[in-house]
Amino acid sequence: MSQRRRAKTQGQSLKVAWQDIPWKKVPRHVFRLQKRIDQATQREDVRTARKLQKLLVKSWYARLLAVRRISQDNRGKHTAGIDGVKSLTPAGRWRLAQALRLDGQATPLRRIWIPKRGSAEKRPLGIPTQHERARQTLVRQALEPEWEAKLSPHTSGFRPGRSCHDAIGALFNGIRFRPQYALKLDIAKCFDRIDHKALLAKTQTSPVIRRQLKAWLKAGILEDDHLVPTTAGTPQGGSCSPLLALIALHGMDEAITRVYPQARVIAYADDGVVLHEDRQVLEHCQELLRAWLAEMGLHLNEAKSSIRHTLEGDQPGVEFLGLHIRQYRVGKHQSGKGPRGSGRLGYKTLIKPAKANVQEHLAELGRVIQRGKALPQGQLIHQLNPKIRGWANYYRTGVSRAVYDRLDHLTWAKLRRWALWRHPKKSAAWAIKRYWHR
Repeated sequence: MSQRRRAKTQGQSLKVAWQDIPWKKVPRHVFRLQKRIDQATQREDVRTARKLQKLLVKSWYARLLAVRRISQDNRGKHTAGIDGVKSLTPAGRWRLAQALRLDGQATPLRRIWIPKRGSAEKRPLGIPTQHERARQTLVRQALEPEWEAKLSPHTSGFRPGRSCHDAIGALFNGIRFRPQYALKLDIAKCFDRIDHKALLAKTQTSPVIRRQLKAWLKAGILEDDHLVPTTAGTPQGGSCSPLLALIALHGMDEAITRVYPQARVIAYADDGVVLHEDRQVLEHCQELLRAWLAEMGLHLNEAKSSIRHTLEGDQPGVEFLGLHIRQYRVGKHQSGKGPRGSGRLGYKTLIKPAKANVQEHLAELGRVIQRGKALPQGQLIHQLNPKIRGWANYYRTGVSRAVYDRLDHLTWAKLRRWALWRHPKKSAAWAIKRYWHR
């Protein structure tokens, strides 16, 4: 008797059956299908790509992998949708994998609001149910290899095997040998304003997947027991939303390079930078982008979009993904060199943490210490370490030693104040000797 049939008939052994699935074999099988979809897309064999996508959506291993990712691997697996289900047992995972079908129907999403980093505003999240999350992951597994073959190599956001540092490295390499003007781009409320009709037309996928995508986009939002229809946008929180945002923004760089081949576009999700030596060219690029984004129902955030030079001007440099990238005039002994070491450039290109992000990180550490004033030393360390470690790991690729030294000192000053608050009748020397050991 096969493993799948045995699990159906023996309800008591479902847990063992789920654990006994050959999980090393499952992702390899799915990856082989995805690789064939990618190869068919590269050679423009649309018919074969559609057949392979249909095969992957119905594949038993693909359904198992989708359920595993949303119920075990995902960090947000315990967030409930409108049905209130926060977790699945092994038996429930097996039943969910058997029930995964693309029927063109969708349940509404539960909306929650989370703080927006560096701002007093809040960001809306649409949380699907476990069943919808698994179906969205299944569809994403089928669509992602096709669009990986189509997307521009200068786009890094929400793509497998790419990160923020890839986009930062591309920007650094674009200006390191010659000063240029940089147009900083920011799309206002990108996820909330994407036009559904234009997005579905752009996907160019099979009718089954298209109907399912349309059902998810039109499912509606349930907030305070009121169902709000969704007329635009891809609600953040679903596994398909990042891919749909990438599809919506695909072609943004071509709208510029078609007119100005020398311009270089570096994008990460809804943030981007356009580089060129002529300021007037970038001003025209800004107009081209406004017209292109209007076709998708989007527009630029004028408050966050600006044109600056990387070396000259009152405020040289560009802030991108939390980092400040600019060029500094230096002497010949510190100057950067041209391509292949040819001559001195007279300036040095450096990447540093942005001042606003440094201040926000320091304020966050202060809030953690303030909230944990009554906590024991070990628990306070347990709360501070992940934030310090994560922030330091992200910014360590830049020239961050001076910033790290300053943050280290200021954090120590805050903790010293915490120690004196805990022991008001003791001296500072006593508190330092108690909490800091060499």
